[in-house]
Amino acid sequence: MQQKIRREDALAYHAKGRPGKLEVIPTKDYSTQADLSLAYSPGVAEPCLAIAENREDVYKYTAKGNLVAVISNGTAVLGLGDIGPEASKPVMEGKGLLFKIYADIDVFDIELDTKNVDEFVRMVKILEPTFGGVNLEDIKAPECFEIEERLKADLNIPIMHDDQHGTAIISAAALLNALDIVGKNIQEVRILINGAGASAISCTKLYVSLGAKVENVVMCDSKGVIRADRTDLDERKCLFATSRNLHTLEEAFVGADVFVGLSKGNTVNQDMVRSMANDPIVFAMANPTPEISYEEAIAARPDIIMATGRSDYPNQVNNVLGFPYIFRGALDVRATEINEAMKLAAVHSLADMAKKPVPDLVNMAYGTDNLMFGRHYIIPKPVDPRLLETVAPAVAKAAMESGVARQPITDWEAYESQLARRLGQDTRISRVINNKARTNPKRVVFADAENLKVLKAAQQVKDEGIAQPILLGETAMIQDMITQNNLDLADATIIDPRAPEQHELIEQFGELFYRKRYRKGVSAAEARKRMLSRNYFGAMMVETGQADALISGLTQSYPDTIRPALQVIGKEPGVQKVAGMYILLTNRGPLFFSDTTVNVNPSAEDIVEITELTARAVERFNIKPRIALVTYSNFGSAKGEDADKMQLAAEILQAKHPDMVVDGSMQAHLAFNVDLLRQNYPLSKLVDEGANTLIFPNLSAANIAYNLMREAAGPRSVGFDAIGPILLGMRKPVYVLQLGSSEREIVNMVAIAVVEAQGVS
Repeated sequence: MQQKIRREDALAYHAKGRPGKLEVIPTKDYSTQADLSLAYSPGVAEPCLAIAENREDVYKYTAKGNLVAVISNGTAVLGLGDIGPEASKPVMEGKGLLFKIYADIDVFDIELDTKNVDEFVRMVKILEPTFGGVNLEDIKAPECFEIEERLKADLNIPIMHDDQHGTAIISAAALLNALDIVGKNIQEVRILINGAGASAISCTKLYVSLGAKVENVVMCDSKGVIRADRTDLDERKCLFATSRNLHTLEEAFVGADVFVGLSKGNTVNQDMVRSMANDPIVFAMANPTPEISYEEAIAARPDIIMATGRSDYPNQVNNVLGFPYIFRGALDVRATEINEAMKLAAVHSLADMAKKPVPDLVNMAYGTDNLMFGRHYIIPKPVDPRLLETVAPAVAKAAMESGVARQPITDWEAYESQLARRLGQDTRISRVINNKARTNPKRVVFADAENLKVLKAAQQVKDEGIAQPILLGETAMIQDMITQNNLDLADATIIDPRAPEQHELIEQFGELFYRKRYRKGVSAAEARKRMLSRNYFGAMMVETGQADALISGLTQSYPDTIRPALQVIGKEPGVQKVAGMYILLTNRGPLFFSDTTVNVNPSAEDIVEITELTARAVERFNIKPRIALVTYSNFGSAKGEDADKMQLAAEILQAKHPDMVVDGSMQAHLAFNVDLLRQNYPLSKLVDEGANTLIFPNLSAANIAYNLMREAAGPRSVGFDAIGPILLGMRKPVYVLQLGSSEREIVNMVAIAVVEAQGVS
């Protein structure tokens, strides 16, 4: 399902808070006068003098080595055309964001108000001292070819026009694997290219570098087949002009082994695909509408291998698989250019990676457990955490072997460890959860639907295909809010438990609740009365299978929200204590905090059960829990009720679960400081990697720790997000929001609830 983007949401996203998507943040201390004296005058003079003596020291003392310029003049922006430099800026900022989140590369975006090639080249050339590399973006052909060629010739830093080479690299990897699957030789296959712009020319050149024969290529532009007898061809189109007796796209399809579409949507029909050779390979990469839809192509030729540029179908050709990691590898060896050898190294590393077993994290993101190399998986997925540690080293090695690396890497194991640390383990868990939820969206009851924040979250999960919202509350009020705020929730189910038309359902729910609670002092009349409460009504919808998950608590206290769920749905069999867990998504990876919401002062035995519930929850995200039982004492260094019970709980857990990575009691900083832990407590199970899961001695400590971290990080902290509280130990998915949760936090909770509901059903 292609996510629907509403104009209002897109504009609000870019305008809210600090406008735009990027900011500059300090990387050094700056809190004291001494810090500022080192940062600027007089201390800054020393690195200046060092660089003046040896210009290569600019990489040692400044951010140049990790700084890329994303530069455009706005003449060929996405599918929008020549919209100008100012209008291109949101795209360039977005490209910068992708560089950062996928490869930890900093970006300044630069929009140039010129269409003159000489001016453009001159401007980029005089900026060379600032940047470690340049990503050219959204520049129209043929100017883009000349600009890149001249800059590559004149500058000693990596230059790449991603519109040309990004699609070429990713599609080439996919093509190699598709040919491998169907048993065809790239030197023999007949290739049809529809489109003759920058991307199409670059793709075809790269395919030729991989062995394709020019005489086996037919390229089409808007006027038809590019033939040798045409008089309107520029020098680049002439490279692929054919002398074969072909004039139209339809004629060129006959007998073709490979079709690569880099043109416009809906330009190819089923008859064209049917006319191709056996086991045809079709890459319809016009976006967002392919040259032929996935469904039409599969129906026309069951033996097809099909790829598109869309994320909602198999085999997505996505440039984000390439450019962050190519620049990462180039920067890390201080390459003077991105040459053909480096591009081919990226191609082969991506192709080889697709043939290897797929991590559970990736399978989870796509709602399967068996992604494997074949017709529906010829290229890695963008969420695959191996990309950084696979493509970047391959590119770096190619730079070294081709003689363009100024700082060769000697310790590859250390380099790969450094890459893994850049983004933290499993930093993409939020995207993985959302992708997994989209594979099988569930019915989610929103008990606080009279709140605008909840309605906006419901709109978002509906648009993203995460969930089917059911809104509880006064129907007229909810509909008025939907209309006033221009929301698209007309087809969402709205239920008012107090409305006369729900009388029969209230009676039914009341009878079921009475049977559950009559030995707890609840009368039949009281049972029916409680069903008028949205929390009870919503919980009963989940219990009776009319919904799959319940989200509530935004405007009510935690006990008032959790009590109906416990009474209606109840705990998992064998569970004595439910618990609440938060996930903090940080640059070092996700951190799991438990119990943050339920048990005021648990015993050692309760701590054991809370830890077991938490460990199971962490494992559901395909992450191995590394658990620290934290308090004020380190392994008995101080006595007291909390320290003693945490140490006892650790001993019980280690005896019950010898393979569990758990230790304590310990102070919280020790759980993360591996060096300190190794020096002082080398026998601890956490000495290798440190903790990712913290279990606290009581509700006060857990809740304070979580809220301090959340608030100290601030609302604009890059790489920091929160999900929770996630209620552990319930028989069916019930999630209780924190008072004042943001719209994004609500959406995160819904995604988690849907993923859990997928497991329950």
